[in-house]
Amino acid sequence: MGQTVFEPWNDPDAKPLIQFRNVSKRFGEFTAIDNQSFDIYEREFFALLGPSGCGKTTMMRMLAGFETPTEGTILLGGQDIAPIPPNKRAVNMMFQSYALFPHLSVWENIAFGLKRDRRPKDEIDIRVAEMLKLTRLEQFARRKPHQISGGQRQRVALARSLAKAPKLLLLDEPLGALDAKLRQDTQFELMDIQEKTGTTFVIVTHDQEEAMTVASRVAVMDHGRIVQADIPAKIYEQPNSVYVADFIGEVTIIDGTATKADEGYEIDFAEGQPKLYCKTDKQLANGQSAHIAIRPEKVSISAEKPTDRRNILHGKIDDIAYLGNISTYHVKLPNGKIVKAQTANTRRLAHRPFTWEDEVYLSWSDTAGVLLER
Repeated sequence: MGQTVFEPWNDPDAKPLIQFRNVSKRFGEFTAIDNQSFDIYEREFFALLGPSGCGKTTMMRMLAGFETPTEGTILLGGQDIAPIPPNKRAVNMMFQSYALFPHLSVWENIAFGLKRDRRPKDEIDIRVAEMLKLTRLEQFARRKPHQISGGQRQRVALARSLAKAPKLLLLDEPLGALDAKLRQDTQFELMDIQEKTGTTFVIVTHDQEEAMTVASRVAVMDHGRIVQADIPAKIYEQPNSVYVADFIGEVTIIDGTATKADEGYEIDFAEGQPKLYCKTDKQLANGQSAHIAIRPEKVSISAEKPTDRRNILHGKIDDIAYLGNISTYHVKLPNGKIVKAQTANTRRLAHRPFTWEDEVYLSWSDTAGVLLER
């Protein structure tokens, strides 16, 4: 038996845990959330991704109950959550600052919410022990927050948030305070804990790599709207707009006009430059303005002109970004346009084939570029 893929959003019978129905949120004249409808399913790790001010935190605060929609309804398990006060919702929120009690031990921090709910002592002991084990903090139970590292404090906050077994856990930029290496380790820990508990996680982040690593689906936001919500691979490989293509990862966007050709379109983008070709199912009008989005890792760079491809550009290396495992070449075309190409650094730096000012050819396959209308 092959493993079944977790994709409840493609199952017409799956009931969403969270439903946003025509939700708008205004602060005075400012529209923070603009008439949004979408679903989040049980056991999902859902990421709200976007730049500062795009509305992602407002979306989360409405789920937590710190804000109420100006219009529309938010349902949790089929129930309108607006009348339910934040402390009575089956929702917990983990803040970026972790907000741990400095005078309480790790154990007491995790037990805090359970004690406040007047749970029986033996039940609290069992639950806290489970949470310590889940977050690998057993040996730190008696320490105070200032006696443990940032990464461990982050896990204490997570254990405390999960202790009451919420249906939904909201994470607001949860890894913002951690250094790069620790962030990476913690991302995998978060995924592991989310899978073990089966809790639905909604994470707010402006870090695209984080969203792409942890989430089952990523919702890219812009000016109070979700512009695309899909699995990370689709967001990266099949962006639905220039905004999404540009926001996620590195990309070159080439603007031009489209003309039908073969099973796709030719793009005329600059005088004296060869037309580019993109194979696509999309239907565009001849002469319509269009964009090709091309990821640098899909662009080959060579000293000789390739003979087996029709997407070929000639230019001069303007800049090289060396990132250890990969190098990104910024190649300037005669019209001044920069196109990026990436190569894996399998050889030492001294043996690198290209350097600044070298004239090179860039090429890519018919299906490597994504044709976009907006």
